[in-house]
Amino acid sequence: MSVAELTPYKIPESVLVVIHTPDLQVLMLERADRPGYWQCVTGSLDAPDEPLPSTARREVFEETGIEHGELRDWQLSNVYEIYPVWRHRYAPGVTHNTEHVFGLTVPEVQAVKLAPREHLQYRWLPWREAADLCFSPSNAEAILQLPRFTAPGG
Repeated sequence: MSVAELTPYKIPESVLVVIHTPDLQVLMLERADRPGYWQCVTGSLDAPDEPLPSTARREVFEETGIEHGELRDWQLSNVYEIYPVWRHRYAPGVTHNTEHVFGLTVPEVQAVKLAPREHLQYRWLPWREAADLCFSPSNAEAILQLPRFTAPGG
């Protein structure tokens, strides 16, 4: 049994991973629990002491099957109000989540293996189109930061 199965509530600390190619094609995933809601890979820590890069790699693999790529901590975090529709997943009284942003560079557009309980389909899109597709403002903003983090010296 995993730590997540032992813990009754989600930890209100998560990662957002913008998976992209060197030419800034971004992987977008459609949520299974909210068809029409598109996002990058996201996920909560399984334990309070789980290192953020480990969470990012774990979530990328669980949601896409991608095992390799250059993971970069963008040193950005967002604190946002948890949508009421998802608050039941958190302990009573928890209303905000802290999200840490990472980028994962993969060599090229590739087929991914979706977690069927989490996502319905995927698309690779140019970064601006990907940002426009996001339902989450923090996810869209992260994608819009992509050129800054992929530029030489960025």
